[in-house]
Amino acid sequence: MDLPLAVFAVVYAVMILGRVPGLRVDRTAAAFLGAVALVAGGALTSTQAWAAIDVGTLALLLGLMLVSAQFRHSGFYARTTQWLAARPTSPARLLGELLAVTGLLAALLTNDVVCLAIAPLLVDVCAQRRLDPVPFLLGLAAGSNVGSAATLLGNPQNLLIGQALHVPFAGYLLDGGVPAVLGMVVVWGVLVRTYRGRWQRDVVATPPPPVAFDRGQTHKGLAVLALLVGALLFAPIERDVLALLAGSVLLLSRTTSPRALFERVDWQLLVLFAGLFVVNHAFQQAGHAAAAFAYARQHGVDFGDPRTLFVTAVVGSNVVSNVPLTMLLLPVATHPQAGPLLALATTLAGNLLLVGSIANLIVVEQAERLGVRPQGRGWASEHWRVGVPITLATLAIAAGWLAVRGWMLA
Repeated sequence: MDLPLAVFAVVYAVMILGRVPGLRVDRTAAAFLGAVALVAGGALTSTQAWAAIDVGTLALLLGLMLVSAQFRHSGFYARTTQWLAARPTSPARLLGELLAVTGLLAALLTNDVVCLAIAPLLVDVCAQRRLDPVPFLLGLAAGSNVGSAATLLGNPQNLLIGQALHVPFAGYLLDGGVPAVLGMVVVWGVLVRTYRGRWQRDVVATPPPPVAFDRGQTHKGLAVLALLVGALLFAPIERDVLALLAGSVLLLSRTTSPRALFERVDWQLLVLFAGLFVVNHAFQQAGHAAAAFAYARQHGVDFGDPRTLFVTAVVGSNVVSNVPLTMLLLPVATHPQAGPLLALATTLAGNLLLVGSIANLIVVEQAERLGVRPQGRGWASEHWRVGVPITLATLAIAAGWLAVRGWMLA
């Protein structure tokens, strides 16, 4: 039996399905089990498996997770959401303010973390103001996805792309910033048009546990984040080292236990990355990846063509999820604009389907835990109504801007 091919097929089938039918084995567990099976079956030695893991990418993720954990622990997200809610304003304007804040936070602190922290607080705010939480929750998910496209810090696949393809942090801001800003306007416009006249709704929701606001810890987190962004722009030091330095500074505290921050790290995502690195390495080492890409080229599919790479990234992100798809495409991402192209396509495509982005699923899970559901529809169909126009419009903006950037750099 061709073990690397079999493991790869099973693991990516779970990436598509979300879990193993009949078992409680999710994507993370499947990637981990696949990596273990490859070593136990002799397809890789333990040394080869460890070497396959991109430690720099995992270190970068860990450092940024610690920075995000600082803001959750200090009550920064709760205070920010309460500040938005306290201002007398119209529902449409409140939505715009929410998008502006969450987009900025997602660009610097990753979209998944922002959605996890803000979703339950947002439900409580809407209940207090007798507003339907659904459009605001959909705005949180879509806005955090679009906002995260602005930087290489915004989401896991952007971090991976930046590390693997050595994309300059400052250079990518020009590629991702314009589509992200224009995309936020699109998200606001689609939601306002869709829910015009249907903002009000009485909702009974259990308020989330109160989080005390620690001004000192918040200021510390903001200072470290500002220094990190400045260092990423100007310091000649590896990004993973800078991120770990930022996280390490936050662990040094007289009042906050390091355990409080480590408990808020998404260890599952780190394990998912590690497992996929091993599975993909075995698949490539066995020659299957090269054979698959050669077969595609023989049949007219040229991944060196930016249009082909863009379409493949959009479709594939909604089939196997954006992080696994990114890992598959990195070996053929040879076009000069491959980095920003992959980052924008895989991120913005996440708004098409409810399952297209982990941020979407986090928002829905948090809402359902608090008893919030759309009226007369399920979450998937409600998301589809706004997700399709948002995705098509933002992808068109991204493709047009990348074409302009390509002409400018030619």
